[in-house]
Amino acid sequence: MLTPDSKRIRCLALTIFFALGVVTYAAPTNASPRKLSLPDCIQIALEHNLDVKVARFDPEIAGHYMSAAYGAYEPAFEAGGTHSYNTSPGGIDQQNRPYPGTTTEGDAYRAGIVGLLPTGLRVDLGADLSTRSGLNPSGSFENADGSASIQLRQPILRNFWIDNTRLTIQVSKKQLQISELALRAQIMSVVTAVQLAYYDLLLAQERIKVQEQALQLAERLVKESKRRVEVGTVARLDEKQAESQVSARQSDLFGAQGAFATQEYQLKKLLSDHFGDWDGIRILPTETLSVSTNELNLHQSWGYGLAQRPDLLQLKVDLERQGVVLKYLRNQIFPQFDLVGSYGQVGAEQSYRGALDGIRKGDSPFYTFGAILSIPIGGNRSARSNYRASKAELNQSLVRLKRLEQDIMVEIGIAVEQARTRFAQVDATKQSRLFAEAALAAEQKKLDNGRTTSFVVLHFNAISRPLSCRNSRR
Repeated sequence: MLTPDSKRIRCLALTIFFALGVVTYAAPTNASPRKLSLPDCIQIALEHNLDVKVARFDPEIAGHYMSAAYGAYEPAFEAGGTHSYNTSPGGIDQQNRPYPGTTTEGDAYRAGIVGLLPTGLRVDLGADLSTRSGLNPSGSFENADGSASIQLRQPILRNFWIDNTRLTIQVSKKQLQISELALRAQIMSVVTAVQLAYYDLLLAQERIKVQEQALQLAERLVKESKRRVEVGTVARLDEKQAESQVSARQSDLFGAQGAFATQEYQLKKLLSDHFGDWDGIRILPTETLSVSTNELNLHQSWGYGLAQRPDLLQLKVDLERQGVVLKYLRNQIFPQFDLVGSYGQVGAEQSYRGALDGIRKGDSPFYTFGAILSIPIGGNRSARSNYRASKAELNQSLVRLKRLEQDIMVEIGIAVEQARTRFAQVDATKQSRLFAEAALAAEQKKLDNGRTTSFVVLHFNAISRPLSCRNSRR
């Protein structure tokens, strides 16, 4: 069992320990204060937050994919040449007369441009040139021929109003919109997190002030209790109670300072893309905790939420994407029916020059036109099943959209009611704090006049401190 002297020594040791801890914590080495307002923190986060930086790549990537989809409309130039050589042995004809073999040698060249138009029309514009020379039973020969032509193929049913290329382009556009909305959602999330972290840090700072005031009051009561013990107006027990309150208030102060350091780390994490740059920097919030008195309009908040929520807008864009896919799959149900045609000029002579001159003259035209029909014998089951499945998925997404709209309205309604309740609690807490501070001041005067004890004053101090902390919440 501890004696009164040992209790006194233990209490004094605790007081010295906590006091040294306060001095050590309150004066970190090489700490450089940096004053930041809330707009400053938001601006820094938008520039350096790693989550925002990651999300910024998504629209860029989606834009590149969309640009790649348009590459299907880039025309392609084709050119080539071949050399051929052919011999056949001689023989004996029906009259038993021998005949010599034949030798043929030739070159062929082709060049052209192949392209696809947004209507689905395929165009093949090309030119051919070939020469042949050799020996046959009639003697040696040499000739050249060439042609210049254009060939067209236009789908009329399947792949007419949308084909795979147009599908890819339109889906890529929707993906770009979705990625932009995802970036917007990430920015909103980070801004909200910065606001909460900033006000939590500000609240932690205010709690430190409250605990410091409580510690100062407890230390003052210790001095007054010592003085009254010396003159014999109060018992020594009051002095011990006051000293124990000093130790308790010092412990509370350490806890408040530790909470401030934790919240400071959270805010630094949101502001940094290189955490080491914030080492040794103490953030000092410049804002003040205040209560907004704006009137909350539930229906106006509903309208704003349904019009601005990125997740809802993303789902709507995804519905548009599914509509494009459904349109393509419906078009695939139709049979393949294409119109084809070609037109060109032919030239023939013994030399390249002569063949080219014949093409330029344009007096040997040729043309073709017609249609190609392809109908699946089994009824195109695959295309019809894919269309029905996609249609069911679209209807499912419509229900999800309705569910999300309802969830958003419920979330907003709960948030509005909670905000109204918190505003009312703030006003009530203000009044409670004022009454508690008035009661504490009255008891302090009684203590000064010797009409009460330190224990009662400490009791009222313990009541007023939590009220001051709660009143600091925004």
